[in-house]
Parts: sequence; C-alpha cells; structure tokens
Amino acid sequence: MKKEYVLSKQFLRSGTAIGALVRESVHAESRADFIHKLSIALKEANETEYWLLLLEKGGYLEKEEMVLLQKKCDELIRLLASSVKTAKAGTKK
Repeated sequence: MKKEYVLSKQFLRSGTAIGALVRESVHAESRADFIHKLSIALKEANETEYWLLLLEKGGYLEKEEMVLLQKKCDELIRLLASSVKTAKAGTKK
C-alpha cells in the first residue's frame, strides 16, 4: 500500500503540474516565456507517463484504466510537443 501511495502521489503531482503550467503560459511575459512554460509542461507530461507505467507494472491499475490513461497522456504529449514546435518556429521569422 505504501508503494502505491508514493507512486500515485507522484503521478498526481506531475499530472496536475501540466495544467498549471499550461494555464501560466496563457499569461506568459514573452514568447520565450510561453515556450519555456509549455516545454516544462511537456516534461511533466513525460514524467506523468513514467509514473503511469510504474503504476501499471506494479499491478496498481486495471488494464482498461491503463489503456485509457495512456491514450490521454499520449495525446497530451503530442499536443504539447506540437505547440512547442510551432511556437519555436514562430520565433525564427
């Protein structure tokens, strides 16, 4: 039970950080700040995927839950990666 608590707490922390960073990016002070905040959100999404994997490998998630959460996490990672790429391309013009 203790291991599950530690893993789920880390999963929750990194998962909620994504939303907070995206929200912060809305009011970024500059394009560079916007890119930085979204890049950190992308890192948090990758970390969330890691904790999700550990929860699954530890047997703390049902297969159905894992598939759904993995799909959502992958979508978020792709969205954030695309947003960062687009924002960076806009700074080169």
